[in-house]
Amino acid sequence: MSCPHLPEGFDFTDPDLLQARVPHPEFAEMRQTAPVWWCTQPAGVSGFDDEGYWVVTRHADVKYVSTHPELFSSHTNTAVIRFNESIERDQIEVQKLIMLNMDPPEHTRVRQIVQRGFTPRAVRSLQQALRDRARSIVEAAVAGADDDGSFDFVTRVAVELPLQAIAELIGVPQEDRSKIFDWSNKMAAYDDPEYAITAEAGAEAAMEIVAYSMNLAAARKECPAKDIVSRLVAAEGEGNLSSDEFGFFVILLAVAGNETTRNAISHGMHAFLTHPDQWELYKRERPGTTAEEIVRWATPVVSFQRTATQDVELGGQRIRKGDRVGLFYSSANNDPEVFENPETFDITRDPNPHLGFGGGGPHFCLGKSLAVMEIDLIFNAIADMMPDLRLIGEPRRLRSAWLNGIKQLQVTTSAGTAGTAGSPRDSGTSEAVSTAGASGTTRTADAVDAAGAVDAAGTSAPGTAGN
Repeated sequence: MSCPHLPEGFDFTDPDLLQARVPHPEFAEMRQTAPVWWCTQPAGVSGFDDEGYWVVTRHADVKYVSTHPELFSSHTNTAVIRFNESIERDQIEVQKLIMLNMDPPEHTRVRQIVQRGFTPRAVRSLQQALRDRARSIVEAAVAGADDDGSFDFVTRVAVELPLQAIAELIGVPQEDRSKIFDWSNKMAAYDDPEYAITAEAGAEAAMEIVAYSMNLAAARKECPAKDIVSRLVAAEGEGNLSSDEFGFFVILLAVAGNETTRNAISHGMHAFLTHPDQWELYKRERPGTTAEEIVRWATPVVSFQRTATQDVELGGQRIRKGDRVGLFYSSANNDPEVFENPETFDITRDPNPHLGFGGGGPHFCLGKSLAVMEIDLIFNAIADMMPDLRLIGEPRRLRSAWLNGIKQLQVTTSAGTAGTAGSPRDSGTSEAVSTAGASGTTRTADAVDAAGAVDAAGTSAPGTAGN
């Protein structure tokens, strides 16, 4: 393996980098020259008392780490690869109460309880209600557009169905959904100065979610209903979540079910509108493979991490016990050893073994079926009711160390020439799309007290890439 040609100090978790773009050209070079590469960091910059982490970029290696929890722990340093440098270690320790940051056997126990709410039957039971909500969301976006037909797709469309799905799933009244949105935003946006989220505000948001959820759990224990919350906290003769465990699960769900699904929908709409042949194909045929390609293309969670539990070899490199290992899903999902023409957005791609829901193993995304359903339902509603939607501005990206987020995407329903404003994956935010390919379009280049520490310097909840 040769040395990669990267600028001195280049860091794949630099939030300024991800605010500008996902570093696809650099990922491609790493896969070719140094698929497992040590990234040196100044001590403490990520909130960890070490000098860096391993960058794992190939699909096969990401899968290997994901499926060997006995070698690579989610618990030791949590799955979040970068916090604010001001975070205290005890604040990181609190994050281990969340399922994302557990290892077997404790993770197995909690997941076996939680998955009662995500059985195929449970997810199917939500379908009609969410279909109706998807159409109502799109109708409201059209009705509430400015006089010129313009609106922000993120806030008017993308955020709504994931939030309403959570509310439907755990019995949160619809009138409270804005609270969940606000709390989860405060937890996930700690790297973005536009939101001016302080450590105290993030901690307060985490406490609010835990307190809200504990009250919900207590009510169901007192008076069980035929809903998922009751099945998780009050099922007779089965293991149950304690009230505080349920509270931390809802923190997980609030970001996993809101932040990342919202970003998949936003990136999916941007991909369609900058690849008009794919939008026309979708409107005409509605391929069942669409949602999976949107998740691959977007990869809302750029990376999570594990920590080596012993000395181990990976990709020709000797990883020492205690080393942090970054799993870069955005790179794995563009590995040409696995995907033909990975730079092409192709909604008919099949098979599509992407790792956008995690690399397999114990942390494979519990809510995958629900996320796929939400993506399918919202784009069906958009295609039916806003078929001529077009871009009128470039996407504004979230500043984050590990989320591929879009804060704003201006669109319009008015007639006009289809826009090319956008953010192709290999560049910043100013390049236009290219011409259509054969089968796709190619781009141009106590528990509440504990919760107080959960978000002092970083989100505690995961994304689409697993839990």
